[in-house]
Amino acid sequence: MAERRVNVGWAEGLHARPASIFVRAATASGVPVTIAKAGGAPVNAASMLAVLGLGAQGGEEIVLAADAEGAEAALDRLAKLVAEGLEELPETV
Repeated sequence: MAERRVNVGWAEGLHARPASIFVRAATASGVPVTIAKAGGAPVNAASMLAVLGLGAQGGEEIVLAADAEGAEAALDRLAKLVAEGLEELPETV
């Protein structure tokens, strides 16, 4: 299982617009990804309600994980998106 630990780069955390950006990126990755607060239960990263339910705040550590072909590259892109608080998924890392 591939995993990335990253701090949320959006000042407002994974709420509303940042959560929407993240969920779209996770869905577009084509890899089943989970997201969790450090030490918490993982949820489906492609579910807006699940991601919002995490209540992840800016600067808080989250864990992204996947176990499928292409997981390493997908997690690298998603981790960059979250850490840097980007407005869209980067094409390359």
